[in-house]
Amino acid sequence: MDRETLREVLAERPLLADGGTGTALLSGDPAFAGCVERCNVEDPARVEAVHRSFVEAGARLVITNTFGANRQRLQRYGLGARVEALNEAGVELARRAGAELVGGSIGPMGIRLGPYGRLHPDDARESYREQAEALAGAGADLLVIETQTDLRELELAFGAAREAAPDIAVVASATFTRDDRTPLGSTPEQVAARLAELGADVIGVNCGEGPAQVLRIVRAMVPVAAGTPLAARANAGGPTRVGGRVVYPATPAYVAEHAVAAVDAGASIVGGCCGTGPAHTGAMAAALQGPRAPVRVEVPSSIDAGPIEAPGARPTALRSALEAGRFVIAVELEPPRSTSVATLVAAAVTLREAGADVVDVADSPMAKMRMSAWAACRTIHEEAGIEAVLHFPTRGRNLLRLQGDLLGAHVLGIRNLFVCVGDPVAIGEYPQTLNDVDVTATGLIDLVTHGFNEGRDRRGSTIGEPTSFFVGAAVAPGASDLGREVRLLQRKVRAGATFLLSQPLYDMAPLRALRAAYEREAGRPLEVPIMAGLLPLASARHAAFLHNEVPGVEIPDAVRWRMGSAGVDAWHTGREIAIELVDELKAEGVAGIYVMPQFDRYDRAAELVEAARS
Repeated sequence: MDRETLREVLAERPLLADGGTGTALLSGDPAFAGCVERCNVEDPARVEAVHRSFVEAGARLVITNTFGANRQRLQRYGLGARVEALNEAGVELARRAGAELVGGSIGPMGIRLGPYGRLHPDDARESYREQAEALAGAGADLLVIETQTDLRELELAFGAAREAAPDIAVVASATFTRDDRTPLGSTPEQVAARLAELGADVIGVNCGEGPAQVLRIVRAMVPVAAGTPLAARANAGGPTRVGGRVVYPATPAYVAEHAVAAVDAGASIVGGCCGTGPAHTGAMAAALQGPRAPVRVEVPSSIDAGPIEAPGARPTALRSALEAGRFVIAVELEPPRSTSVATLVAAAVTLREAGADVVDVADSPMAKMRMSAWAACRTIHEEAGIEAVLHFPTRGRNLLRLQGDLLGAHVLGIRNLFVCVGDPVAIGEYPQTLNDVDVTATGLIDLVTHGFNEGRDRRGSTIGEPTSFFVGAAVAPGASDLGREVRLLQRKVRAGATFLLSQPLYDMAPLRALRAAYEREAGRPLEVPIMAGLLPLASARHAAFLHNEVPGVEIPDAVRWRMGSAGVDAWHTGREIAIELVDELKAEGVAGIYVMPQFDRYDRAAELVEAARS
């Protein structure tokens, strides 16, 4: 169906789509969990029966059971070679069920795009093109790109679908989180405006937190959609886990009321998503028939996510891993420069999946304005499921604020601290501000370990329950005055530092020299675990800058020569050098690595993490 024909259909009356085919199939047979698209060829009768139940309830548009039938997702189940077969079968089953119109479902790749994920845009585009081509070739009336979490990926999917099937209308639909933004931070207005600019035939919202949210988003999209028809397909309420099952609480009557309100607000296509069954579809069909008065539905401006509970005192995952002698991998993240944490969380999830143990959250690195590192740590813990290390500089904090900040961090459940001086404000965006340094890094370590962790503040007054911080410190193996560095390190160890993060290393020589000098000075080996800094080189110019302009970083001639000879393969060469160093670090019993992603390339950092872990 071309775009003009679709517009004619939508001009006649609202088009009612079906409901949650995937959830219906999963509830019927949990054995298909994770890949219900297999049912198209392994249990086609059941898929056809689900489609027919929606058609009999009044749905005119049936969306195929092909949401995850793209190469990237199917490869996880050993089905990468069956893209065409599964999509063709999906269209055929919807048609056999009696659908007036068949919409070919195209879901997200399931892997985030770089740099916050590991999927290259070219690979994603080719996968989208392949699926769209298969659906169009099988006779789908329109293509439905749905449940997209990343506006960039939605743009890419739309372009690939238009390229693969230029004569077929395309619905482009995003999903939104509780704050009415996509999981990667785009607002409804941004999504609608961009899709209208690209020429989408229908702009949609689906899935999400339920009918009230979808109605709210439709109302936000209408003013910026430039006359483009809108689609609204809500879940049957926000999903809730009860007794090990996911339950969608919205009744058919409630869903129908909001569907009518969405039409009154400007939607041309309505229907259901996860958790909506034939009863919901039937209620919507009945509510949309015949003349009716406009429905006024008031929706809340936001959804209360409930209180945050701080975890109790317990050994951190970082401490447990170091004490167990496991090779630990940490990766540094920078907080965002805005209120949106979507990309931060996406990067943390990518790194967790690659095998990182913890992420380190820098506090205003280079003295540039950033979101509070405490808030970033807490958000990562809650939304990305990985433990964080809070960088806690003395810069910018007097003694009063230092102690208040420590209490606040502990209440938020933050237990890992990396105490440092911090970059001076003179090099940052606000050089006229004050550094306000009342204590040294060593003094702060002592305050935490021999004060707060014993239940006392700096004056010796009680703070009630003692804190349980696990405290680390910085070390510079390449310092020009190694003797001074060793004496400073001794003071940090006596103050209570329990792990060390080093500056970037490019060979073992500086670390060996530091260990030897420490043993000579202290009369015993350095027993505090060191996590060696790893900043992969991106180019010969990058290597030259670090070698010449960053104090304490020395890159051997051989390494700079390799980078200079690498040409266009410089990143791969830098990665090889880093992995070779990881092997040496493991062989010499170093506790772990501290990866510093260059230029916010978290996809490349994830590759390095995966290689180091293997």
